[in-house]
Amino acid sequence: MTESVRERLIGSAVELVQRHGVAGTSVADLLERSGVARRSIYLHFPGGKSELIAACITEAGTSIGSVIEELVTTQTPDESLSAFIGFWKQLLTGSDFSAGCPIAAAAYGGQEAPTAREQADEVFRRWQDLLTPRLIEHGVDESEASSLATTTIAAIEGAVMLCLAARDTAPLDRVHSQMKALLRAQTG
Repeated sequence: MTESVRERLIGSAVELVQRHGVAGTSVADLLERSGVARRSIYLHFPGGKSELIAACITEAGTSIGSVIEELVTTQTPDESLSAFIGFWKQLLTGSDFSAGCPIAAAAYGGQEAPTAREQADEVFRRWQDLLTPRLIEHGVDESEASSLATTTIAAIEGAVMLCLAARDTAPLDRVHSQMKALLRAQTG
């Protein structure tokens, strides 16, 4: 099935934001990457780049959220943590350490696109909300589950940034080791 112009624009925006951040993603880059005419942006996104970036964050957040949901509903917390770390390691190495998390990029790009920052907050909260009930199901105390979900997302997102800076997956390996120990302590 052929991608629509709207889908091509959103997909291009996700890739560019992953690699260059919100401020580093220009309309010219979006047009070149997507192969569409300039008027297509304004036809599909009347609010221009800001609206397109917002759509890209929604799309990326939903896509990664689906990965998280699949992992946490089919695997133990330890297994899903390992698989999610593997997801990020594959993305990082597959892009030669040039692409990170578009949601984190949106959070950092708040000056350029305040709506995208707000959406990043919503996405991160949604991811935490996916983890929290699964942690409770696996024995984490209800009063601690939300904090552990936040810690997990924050640790992984931070490790992804460290990996980009170091051009090495060692930070994710270290976070993985520490998070496994924390999960095991919390799940008994």
